[in-house]
Amino acid sequence: MSSSLVHPLILFDGVCNLCHGSVQFIIKRDPKRVFRFASLQSELGQSFLKEANLPSIELQTLLLVENGKIYKRSSAALRIARRLKGLWKLCFGLIIIPLFLRNILYNWVARNRYRWFGKKETCWMPTPEIKELFLN
Repeated sequence: MSSSLVHPLILFDGVCNLCHGSVQFIIKRDPKRVFRFASLQSELGQSFLKEANLPSIELQTLLLVENGKIYKRSSAALRIARRLKGLWKLCFGLIIIPLFLRNILYNWVARNRYRWFGKKETCWMPTPEIKELFLN
């Protein structure tokens, strides 16, 4: 499934306010419209969680599906950053930090994101202007 994608796909927690803000941040810095998006709660998101051998309730991760591979947590975030306009691409240099160290910070934020940023009762729906960037 992951090899059939034309655009890199970002899978995010659809009820998380931090995740929603992150998607908006990425869209604003992706003028070439490289990325596509889907929530982890969607049927598509659930199929990629299964493909990545993650439980279907694993919503504390960000997934990036790119070039037939699935990246998660900090690896996904850094690979996304390197494709954004501006200085954000320099963040990719942090990839040299060992994965377990990078994910300590990532996992801490993920565990606390609902408490710090809140959550929605239902998945966020994109506006008509950006709806084509979201896959069902």
